[in-house]
Amino acid sequence: MDFLEKYGLSGLFIGICTFLIIGLFHPIVIKSEYRWGTRCWWAFLIAGIAGSAISVIVDNIIVSSLLGVTAFSCFWSILEVFEQKERVRKGWFPKNPKRKYDF
Repeated sequence: MDFLEKYGLSGLFIGICTFLIIGLFHPIVIKSEYRWGTRCWWAFLIAGIAGSAISVIVDNIIVSSLLGVTAFSCFWSILEVFEQKERVRKGWFPKNPKRKYDF
């Protein structure tokens, strides 16, 4: 962390990590909807609240920023799970044949 701050690379590092976090959440949403349907939205809510709370507590600006980005990616994933359900309904993604119901 000192290296990043010493050479002014903190913003670049946070930007790269933000890009990777958002990219990671795309397949997480797809897999979550496939496996559990929209019932998994509450897990994203809890993770988002926890990440937000921890980001406020942490003193390091880089770690706090990345926790905040992760938390709000969780919040955004709640919307995406329901939109993924629509994409499945339209046939753009496969439906889980083992899941009998969805809320």
